[in-house]
Amino acid sequence: MDLQITGRLAVVTGAAGGIARATAKALATEGAHLFLTDVDADKLSACARELGEAVVGTRAADLTSDTDVAALADEVAGKGGADILVHMAGITGAKGDPLDMEYDDWFACWNTNFMSGVRMARALVPHMAAQGWGRVVFTVSENAVQPYPDEAVYNASKAALLSFVKALSQPYGPKGVLVNAVMPAFIESPMTDGMMEKRAAARGVSKEDAIQTFLAEERPYLTLGRRGKADEVAVAAAMLCSERASFTNGSAWRVDGGAVAAINT
Repeated sequence: MDLQITGRLAVVTGAAGGIARATAKALATEGAHLFLTDVDADKLSACARELGEAVVGTRAADLTSDTDVAALADEVAGKGGADILVHMAGITGAKGDPLDMEYDDWFACWNTNFMSGVRMARALVPHMAAQGWGRVVFTVSENAVQPYPDEAVYNASKAALLSFVKALSQPYGPKGVLVNAVMPAFIESPMTDGMMEKRAAARGVSKEDAIQTFLAEERPYLTLGRRGKADEVAVAAAMLCSERASFTNGSAWRVDGGAVAAINT
């Protein structure tokens, strides 16, 4: 299917991560030009090399910094301005009893997962609105609607981001800027690799055993019985970035293997 985004400039944050890299690749396959950013300069360079000629710019940036985001936005403007924003930068944050979390744990997750999305939208969406066309896709996670008690700081940041998606979509949809989210669950990525390696070490089992016990004990509705693949999320994100999704606004597309038990978003 032709997504009709040939020549569109897509800014992808957290680009060195598994899901963001796969999404960038999917967009490049559809003819989009890529501007990539990540906090890790070395991994960002490796990602850019992998994606090749589709990459028209990169910038290592800390999206919790107003200064870094402003500099990034200026560089993107120099490329003609963003048509598409895929915001996938984020952290898992501290885990444990919600009342044991330090204030710094809450603020770190909030600033990275939520406020970075607000900063990027403020920086790039006005150009999209001015030209009358744009696509914004955030990654919000199953935790936004199905919170887990030991991931309270992450839950809160992603729930806020989902609310922001809906709020932003309402005034900007009529201006041609469609704002949506993908909602993945337990995807093969460096983030979940780290989670499962810690679980394996704590239990004295293999990583694969840790994954299987996690599925059985913590994700009983993920009936496909495996971690999802980054490519499986990327195809949904790419669709939301496209002209084909021209009547989709303020939505959250689940790519979760059934992990969210509810029938509504």
